[in-house]
Amino acid sequence: MRISILASLLPLVLLTATAADRVRTASGTVEGAPGTNPAIRTFKGVPFAAPPVGDLRWKAPQPSPKWKGARPATAFGARCMQAPIYSDMIFRDPGPSEDCLTLNIWTPAKSAKEKLPVMVWVYGGGFQAGGTSEPRQDGEVLATKGVIVVSMNYRMGIFGFFAHPELTKESGHNASGNYGLMDQAEALRWVKQNIKAFGGDPNNITIFGESAGSFSVSALMSSPLSRDLMTRAIGESGAFFGSTLGARNLEQSEQAGVKFAATQKAESLAALRAIPADKLLDATKANRGDFRPNIDGYYFPTAAADIYAAGKQAHIPLLAGWNSDESPYQALMANAKEKLTVQRFTEDARTRYKDAADAFLKVYTATSDEDALKSARALGGDMFIAYGTWRWINAHARTSGSPVYQYVFDRVRPPLPGANMGGIPATMLGAVHASEIEYVFGALDSNKNFAWQPDDHKVSDLMRSYWTNFAKTGDPNGPGLPKWPAYNAADNQVMHLDVDAKAQPETTRGRYEFLEAQAAKQATK
Repeated sequence: MRISILASLLPLVLLTATAADRVRTASGTVEGAPGTNPAIRTFKGVPFAAPPVGDLRWKAPQPSPKWKGARPATAFGARCMQAPIYSDMIFRDPGPSEDCLTLNIWTPAKSAKEKLPVMVWVYGGGFQAGGTSEPRQDGEVLATKGVIVVSMNYRMGIFGFFAHPELTKESGHNASGNYGLMDQAEALRWVKQNIKAFGGDPNNITIFGESAGSFSVSALMSSPLSRDLMTRAIGESGAFFGSTLGARNLEQSEQAGVKFAATQKAESLAALRAIPADKLLDATKANRGDFRPNIDGYYFPTAAADIYAAGKQAHIPLLAGWNSDESPYQALMANAKEKLTVQRFTEDARTRYKDAADAFLKVYTATSDEDALKSARALGGDMFIAYGTWRWINAHARTSGSPVYQYVFDRVRPPLPGANMGGIPATMLGAVHASEIEYVFGALDSNKNFAWQPDDHKVSDLMRSYWTNFAKTGDPNGPGLPKWPAYNAADNQVMHLDVDAKAQPETTRGRYEFLEAQAAKQATK
């Protein structure tokens, strides 16, 4: 009798489990699946916009076509068109394609009524490469902290940032380029419209990103197309406030587009749009830098720094920072293979900063060869990422009236077996660019190249707690966590993230104020 009753209930149980994995969106029903952790449901490869192909190449994202029935959402969609630029990017998708505007959702919600906080991730890659299927950016473990995690693909390179006078004319808003940034804004609009059905709170959305993804966060906060779509923001290493990935003006971008079109012997937009995607990508190998964000008067009404200075960005809590060793000094200095000495560093300073060299050497000291090496490495990281991120943090703190939390990620990954440190002493190694990603997502085990230690897992859990607490309340602090004070003009406390995490007074302000003065001097020339 008992067996027959259980047997009669089994179809109902199976039906309920299936229904829980089916969610109705504005475009149609998607059917996901339980994750590796059955407490998390996953929905992958969900379209948030129409495929930007054919006549939609180089146009703002359009609404996704509707579909009938339940659309399978159990596999990542194709990543957007890109060359294999970065060896550390490992993908689990079908490969690059122009038909790539999809997103993924990891939700711990059991019903649509839970109103969980939402975290929307923007990947990095210099606006040239990247995708949502990387194991180190998988949202499942992060979602176990009681948040819904979303990641989206966006167009990059020539497909995401090609500008041309004819595109400007046809756009309807006298602008071209920035399609990749508009894709991100469209994904946020999709989340705002649909995430409630997945158990999320459309009024509690945190955007977070790394490198170009962090630049994108600073842009999404500033653009009138997106600044009302998020509640909080997290930036990991990057902002549109320095020379790295600097946005050009529209005319410069258009001129680069005209020059490129001439090399393809394409005399019309129709001819350009008819070029096969692979051929178009291959033709940009030598000039990828021509295709990057621009100040178009539409997505960016003016430069991001000006928008923040005027207080016209989203007035929301911000958590941002960078890694302690963002870039090798060799990227800045000539004859980098030679040993760095006090003499060489000082000579380089006088060549680079001329009459400001003495002021430079007060903040980037060179009292010994080891001290010179330390300062050179600091300068490399500052010029690449840290200075621009610092400017963003301070600009937002000045004009937003919202809490700001600053960090420096200090945790050094275990060394790779047989890795050459370039003669740099092990005691001077820092946390390199992008090395925090696995910690934020709790994805250390996805990278088998490193011999992760128990302390690495402790740091990962700490960061996931800080990040998700911030997403929930706008404050990273919580029970059992080292106190993280807000960053303010009075004491400028910075959280140093490592196994012995602690807040300390900012010690690098002099460096960034020097660089800021130099940038201001350069701008007046």
